[in-house]
Amino acid sequence: MSELTVIVLAAGGGTRMKSKTPKMLHQIAGRSLVGHVLSAVSEAGASRVVAVVGHQRELVEPHIAEILPEAVVAVQTEQLGTAHAVRVAVEAGAVSGGTVLVTYGDTPLLRGESLRALVADHEAAGRAATILSGIVPEPFGYGRILRGGAGVTGIVEEKDATDEERAINEINSGIIAFDGGFLAGVLPRIGNDNAKKEFYLTDAIALAVADGLGVDAFVLDDVSEAEGANDRAQLAALGKILNDRIVTRWMKDGVTVMDPATTWIDADVELAPDVTILPGTQLIGATRIDEDAVVGPDCTLKDTEVGHGARVVRTQAELAVVGPGANVGPFSYLRPGTVLGEEGKIGGFVEVKNSTIGPGAKVPHLSYVGDATIGEGTNIGAGTIFANYDGVNKHRTRIGRHVKSGSGVTFVAPVVVGDGATTGGEALIREDVPPGALAVSAGQQRIIEGWALVKRAGTAQAAAAEEALESGVPILGEPSATGE
Repeated sequence: MSELTVIVLAAGGGTRMKSKTPKMLHQIAGRSLVGHVLSAVSEAGASRVVAVVGHQRELVEPHIAEILPEAVVAVQTEQLGTAHAVRVAVEAGAVSGGTVLVTYGDTPLLRGESLRALVADHEAAGRAATILSGIVPEPFGYGRILRGGAGVTGIVEEKDATDEERAINEINSGIIAFDGGFLAGVLPRIGNDNAKKEFYLTDAIALAVADGLGVDAFVLDDVSEAEGANDRAQLAALGKILNDRIVTRWMKDGVTVMDPATTWIDADVELAPDVTILPGTQLIGATRIDEDAVVGPDCTLKDTEVGHGARVVRTQAELAVVGPGANVGPFSYLRPGTVLGEEGKIGGFVEVKNSTIGPGAKVPHLSYVGDATIGEGTNIGAGTIFANYDGVNKHRTRIGRHVKSGSGVTFVAPVVVGDGATTGGEALIREDVPPGALAVSAGQQRIIEGWALVKRAGTAQAAAAEEALESGVPILGEPSATGE
């Protein structure tokens, strides 16, 4: 393949969206419309991408730069038609020889492989232009491809077509591959002698045919790839098609999706073979799920990692990590910064935020854990609250290894509970608890030194306390305050 320049037309206003958000930035499957197109043209092997922006460029331009920093941005200050937009791209100095592919920024179903096939067909035939076309049963409203002899003789719009031409079911997608030299020469020849006084790129086809140059159409297997979204209804319809495509791909790659109709998976999600997705599940953003994990039913995971063999049930999670073999749910809320260790557990009606829960540790029932570190093997009793906010700042609670927390406990941060310690039911923990101690607070908190060594002799809790005491470190260390 020769050098490929792709021009993405993204200057339109999208007034039918009836939105303060530019049409190109509306999202389906976790990406903006133009984001899907930029991904496709990158997969097609573009050596240069030129994005033509105009309407609300102050929003569209930085978005494109974030997705594809190497893209050249050309500004169409007046929307005077597709040929004018392409001319703006050429005048930006970003288009030279080779093949120039003109695409649109609102076609999110477009595949990189389809664009590669179009370009390969165009270059193999050495044409001046190759139109990406499709066959549809109901072509009303579309421009029709006119054929004759060995190729395409023109494109006729619905309003200008004869009855015979309206019966043609091969339609113009608007996406065209051009020989770069031909395109540069033909653009100044395109006029605006039409009702809208706009410069139409399709006129380049008529000029190429008049010059006796090669023009043909490459027929898409799935014409929906070239569909654009002009309003919210079309956006939703394209979103459903795209989601069906994504779900089907993952099932073919070894993922079990119990109910594809109620499963939504964003384009950037990654799933390993033998993952199981149960009904009513949404996997959003950069979520990653490792093999043998089971997610669902009724889960929404955003930018969340789920480890090998983990189980997540009826859970809302964002920017969280669930370790291998861990269990979460039902009705759990994992807020950003939650890290659950291997074989750990976050149970029913538990909310966790900015906290690390160590391997094998459990927060089984009806609790809030905020700004905390919980050590290996620790069990947090039902109804426990980590009171992390003093009205001005957030503070951190540190719970050691193999700690046993009674039910209804409130840990008032900043506070440290040593390895192997125990807190009695309904205790209000305001002071640090040494390793192996029992903390109760019927009235003033009392510390019973060595309680775990006597009452829990021979257990992991007692061993942890004994090791900590022998090390000469009375508690875990000074806690540090953290912000949100």
